[in-house]
Amino acid sequence: MDVIMALLIGLLYAAGIFMMFRRSLVKLIIGVILLGNGVNLLIFLLGRLVKGKPPIIAADAKVLVEGAYADPVPQALILTAIVISFGLQAFAIVLIKRAYKVVHTDDLDDINTREEEE
Repeated sequence: MDVIMALLIGLLYAAGIFMMFRRSLVKLIIGVILLGNGVNLLIFLLGRLVKGKPPIIAADAKVLVEGAYADPVPQALILTAIVISFGLQAFAIVLIKRAYKVVHTDDLDDINTREEEE
């Protein structure tokens, strides 16, 4: 399971970086989204996947047994990252829409040459 998750994370990173190198603003945002999802999965994988265990330690436990509970900190970090990335994506989509209305293109090279001409 860990190998499959590692391959999926690598695929998301590769696809995200590839999309970020494209010239379109829309593809840039899609690349940022893919990269963010890869980071979230990486944090989730590093927090150790524990199936069917609650994120609490029993009150009568004297010694913490490794893998006996699910760590809630990575899950909380991922949830926070999802909320923040959703706000960032919404802002970026509105910004791209406004830039497209003004410049009539989403090509980064065209946007940069128009700024230099003016």
